[in-house]
Amino acid sequence: MADEIVFYTNPMSRGRIARWMLEETGVPYRTEILQFGTTMKDEGYRSVNPMGKVPTIVHGKKTVTECAAICAYLADAFPEKGLAPSPTDRADYYRWMFFAAGPLEAAVSNRALGFEVPAGQERMIGYGSYGDVMDALELAVRSNSYIAGEKFSAADVYVGSQVGWGLQFGSIEKRPAFEQYFGRLALRDAYQRASEKDDKAAGEMQRSV
Repeated sequence: MADEIVFYTNPMSRGRIARWMLEETGVPYRTEILQFGTTMKDEGYRSVNPMGKVPTIVHGKKTVTECAAICAYLADAFPEKGLAPSPTDRADYYRWMFFAAGPLEAAVSNRALGFEVPAGQERMIGYGSYGDVMDALELAVRSNSYIAGEKFSAADVYVGSQVGWGLQFGSIEKRPAFEQYFGRLALRDAYQRASEKDDKAAGEMQRSV
């Protein structure tokens, strides 16, 4: 019997990224919904993820946290699903996945919190400026149909999720290249299944309050 996957999440969190990735694999998994500030911070869950945040997956005896790591891990754990390029063709795959985990998330989060890099201090921060990041992201998404070439991969789950959220909440500029890229991804069956499951879970949580 294959090792069980347990998925710890909250439907109003970055756990939506991991849910989408799990749906792309098509493998069965068990979902554990945690609440911010209570079950997410209790001793039992902190033994799984010491940060007390979601998402986390436990696959048999292996525990994986951080969305980019979860996407990369699941692609490698189920290679027959074709969600990662061959090991010798992963330059763009790694490049843009880690770009999204580092410069993109930092620039977008800082901007949302009202932090602007002081003029002349751009060299002291990993992303330079918000504008630099947007320009680099646009280059990435308009160079090919998908982030790592002409085939969808786990990197698109991670980068695409950030682009989709950014467009929805205004933290990423509404450039045509971003809208076209995410528009392609949003048509995927796995994305739609994941969204339906998380939206349903969010509705149930709200009704239970």
